[in-house]
Amino acid sequence: MTTQPASAPPDWLYLVAQATQAPSGHNSQPWLFKLNTDSIEVHPDLKRSLPAVDPEHRELYVSLGCAVENLCLAATEKGYASQVTVADSGIITVALTHNPGISPDPLATQIGLRQSNRRVYSGRLLSEHTVAQLAATAQGEGVGLHLYPRDTQAFEAIAEFVYRGNTVQMHDEAFKTELKSWMRFNRKHQDSTLDGLSYAVFGAPNLPAFLSRPIMAMQINAATQNKNDSQRFQSASHLALFTTASDSLRERVALGRSLQRFWLTATALGVACAHLNQPNEVPRLAREMAASLQLGAERPTVLLRLGYADKLPYSKRRPVSEVLMPS
Repeated sequence: MTTQPASAPPDWLYLVAQATQAPSGHNSQPWLFKLNTDSIEVHPDLKRSLPAVDPEHRELYVSLGCAVENLCLAATEKGYASQVTVADSGIITVALTHNPGISPDPLATQIGLRQSNRRVYSGRLLSEHTVAQLAATAQGEGVGLHLYPRDTQAFEAIAEFVYRGNTVQMHDEAFKTELKSWMRFNRKHQDSTLDGLSYAVFGAPNLPAFLSRPIMAMQINAATQNKNDSQRFQSASHLALFTTASDSLRERVALGRSLQRFWLTATALGVACAHLNQPNEVPRLAREMAASLQLGAERPTVLLRLGYADKLPYSKRRPVSEVLMPS
């Protein structure tokens, strides 16, 4: 898009590179960054929004919150304190002040190690101490975190809502068309876009597209998805459900920041995480699930499964040059 303005400190490019390691729906990477002399603006890139699965941009702004948290953590490595403001327009400004006495946040070292691990997990349970450490990461006004261990009524109830979410989404042609548009069918395809869902996520080998395309397409049906998710539930230790109090723009960003700290803490503890967000993406099911879990007015927004598993290959990210806005 553009290069770094002459007035911006050299560290800004590093901060943006770390910010882009955040998770996003379908690995769409829906962010742009504007570099200023004493701040970095984070803008939504609506050309990379997901209108079928995320028509209200709820998950998009959660992703921006994750990117902002990465940026703020990385800033501590370079000796900067940060102050975040969220405008009604959706533009997030991170003001940066040099402070030689600031200590690097240890979570910054986990940014490049974090991943969404879609494997079936080992079945090993998280210790009470690990659960307590994860629970302690919850912060952000209007953001709630609920942890549900395996073999509890709430855990089983959530699993049923995920299966119902799969059934709804897999019968939605717009959802399936959008999902397919973000699939990357082999290594060449993946390397040409540096975004999207890798063929490896769907269990496809690195084959020509005419072969891998039907293999991946076979996974896009409710029966297969529910069978796979059943294995994922049976092997997980806990579920983590993030909520907001009023589903406001600022709460969505705050949830993203809390989610990223949670995920980075999990990474440091050797805990694998992956999204199971289907019921949160279907408004009717989100309301029913909130009632079933006795969440009151809280809005379920992000659902993760937690456990232990070997690492997967890392998702690709676009270079910083492609996410910079003109200054």
